[in-house]
Order: sequence, then C-alpha cells, then structure tokens
Amino acid sequence: MTNYDRKLSKPTSRGALGLLATAATGALLCSGMAMAGTLEQAKRMHDRLAGVPPTESVLLAMKAELDAGDAMAAAEIAMENDSFYNETIKNWAAPWTNREQNVFVPLNDYTATVIGFVRDELDFRELLYADIIYVGDGITPSYSNSSNAHYQAMEDAGVSLKDTLDRSLQSEVTGLPAEATSGVVTSRAASKAFLIAGTNRAAFRFTLMNHMCMDLEQVHDITRVPDRIRQDVSRSPGGDARVFLNGCMGCHAGMDPMAQGLAYYNYEYDPENDLTGENGQLVYNSEGDIDPETGTRVQAKYHINSATFPYGFVTPDDKWDNYWREGVNKSLGWDQSLPGSGNGAKTMMMEMAHSQAFAQCQVKKVFKTVCLRDPDADYGIDGADGNPNDQATLNSWVTDFAANGYNIKRVFAQAADYCKGN
Repeated sequence: MTNYDRKLSKPTSRGALGLLATAATGALLCSGMAMAGTLEQAKRMHDRLAGVPPTESVLLAMKAELDAGDAMAAAEIAMENDSFYNETIKNWAAPWTNREQNVFVPLNDYTATVIGFVRDELDFRELLYADIIYVGDGITPSYSNSSNAHYQAMEDAGVSLKDTLDRSLQSEVTGLPAEATSGVVTSRAASKAFLIAGTNRAAFRFTLMNHMCMDLEQVHDITRVPDRIRQDVSRSPGGDARVFLNGCMGCHAGMDPMAQGLAYYNYEYDPENDLTGENGQLVYNSEGDIDPETGTRVQAKYHINSATFPYGFVTPDDKWDNYWREGVNKSLGWDQSLPGSGNGAKTMMMEMAHSQAFAQCQVKKVFKTVCLRDPDADYGIDGADGNPNDQATLNSWVTDFAANGYNIKRVFAQAADYCKGN
C-alpha cells in the first residue's frame, strides 16, 4: 500500500489470507525479468484504483489483459474490488461534502450517491441535478431526513457498497417535490454543510469549487451588471466605493443572480439543543409555503442585513440568470443549447454541470487521485519529471468523457492506464 493510500484509507486487518496473497504477489514480481514489466504495471494499476494489493489470480488476470494490449479491461478487473468503492471513490468524494474539505468524514447520502453514479456508469453531469439518491438495500435504520444513522450503519458494518447501494428517486425517499430535487446539491449532507444559516451563497461557491475546480477569484469579473446584488452587500466597504467596484462586485454580480435559484431552500435545526445541526433537515418552500418575514416563498435568509444597502436587490423568487455567459467567463464553455436562465436549483445546477469547465474538472480530479500528482507537475512517480503530454492527454479524455455519456468510471480506467508506469 502506498503512503497516499495509508493516509486516506481506514486501517484494516487483512488477516492471514491477505498476508499470503501479498507474499504470493511479491514472489511473482521477483520470479523473472520476462514477467516483471506487465506484472508491475498490473499491480500499480490495482494499488491505485483499489488501494489494496491484488490477489494472485486477479494480478495474473490483469497481466493477461495488459499482455493482450487491453489496459482498460485490466482496469475493469481492479475496479471490481470492493475497496474501489468503499475507499477510493468514498475518499475522492468526501471532501466535497463539507466546508473544511475534510476527507475523514462518515459515509453519507452525498458520497453514497457519488459511489452509485460511478458504479452504474451514469451521466456524471446529472450528479448535480437528477432526482436520484442512493440508499442501502435492507440496511436498518432506514434513511432519515434528520439523521445520518442509515449511512453510518453501513460503514460500521463494513458492507460492500458495490453490492448494497440501491438507486432510488430522491423525491420518494426524502419527500422533496421532484422539481425541487437537485442531485447531491439537495442531499442531506450538502444541505447541512452549505444551506445551513448564511445566505445560500456557500452552496453555489462550493459547487463551483468542487465541480468546476475554481473559486470565486477565478471567475471575478467587474464588467457584469450589478443589478442583482442583494441588500446585504455594502457598496462602499470602509467608506470606499472603489473596494466594491473593483472587488466585491466582481464576484457578486455573477454569483447573486445564480444563487437566486436556491432561494426556497434552508437547512433548519434547533440551535439550543443541537449546536452543530446534526439533527436538522432540509426545508423547501413549495407552492403555498409563504415565509412570514418575506411574504413570499423566499427564505428569510435572503433578506438578512437589508439595511446594509437598502437600495440593493430584493429577492422575489427563485429565478436565476447566468451573467457569466458573456465576458471573460464565457470561456467556461457554457452549453449553448441551454437558455442560460430558469427557476430553481435543478435548472441552475444543470447550467453548471453542462459546462466545459465541469467536464475538465472531473477529469483533472480523477487524474490527481489515480496518478497521485497534478497534471504537468515538475515531479512525478518514483522521482521522475512530470509528463509534458499530461495536458494533451487530459484534453483527449475530456472529449472521450463527453463521447461516452460522461461515464466517470471510464476516466478512472484511463488514468490507471496512463500512470501505470513503463
């Protein structure tokens, strides 16, 4: 196991069979120079994908595929190991579920849904907007809107997530209206992290960070019209309007019109008896649900600090518009078949997921997870220099990603092949 794997994986006891398998693998690797090349490549691929050593039979099966020139088939064998889902994919997705971007968090509905999307080879763009959630088949306690106990029970039992996770309609499991579901964005874990308190801008920002690989600084554009910036943003911070015009406006002019799509959501909990919100749940204002403070379906949080700049935008509904389709952020590759505006989280997240930046981000994240380095880094595996062909390779994967239904599992196989060594 690599140092990287030791850092991310939970310690496990492999027992005598695991030790025998490891010894057998070592014996095979040392048995002759004629076999060493593809055996070492097969082992590296398995280590990177599953995070555990292969059994002798698996190693030989992978070697046979490599000898036949089919590295993708060899990767598929490695990805049949339960640890590919229980450890590699879980650890890959875990930082996206919390503001601290911590990998050491329990399994939850967000990470379980990512695992399900990878296993079932679904269109990965729909992770952000589909009416889908993955729950444990036959696991007690059952899913709860106010507890993570269902997923904690799966993790505590050490079940095979590959075999246990069951795809369901999020609207049926959680009770959200189907039109209000938005993939992992409306999962309980994401709601607890990003829709709690605040102004719901965090949900937009962390989606940008986790799924488009950029923070607000990278999309800063002061040329956009600031007509949708809310009242809680000062137009002259510290008494200097230049700070707003050259700083704050560059983010808020584009972010606030987009985050308006989340205006009907709030994660509610009892702060007196539940300091961290552990037992709270997502609340969505459906038609007929009027917030007493706003007189509309808009959550009261959208009107906080209204006295900061009373002439600012007052959010009336969940209609969003993407001002970044023009200007410097046009380069993010927005889908021209989409209108660039709409109502609610589902259509807003579809706008982000169908961008070229989204596809590029997923490929880059997979590369870093499997190859253990950034693309074009000045360091590499075993002290070698980074491969100058990395970026061209990633570009080809992005094209292939789109051509194959945005199947992210295929990208993991491609990365394992690319970084298997010579």
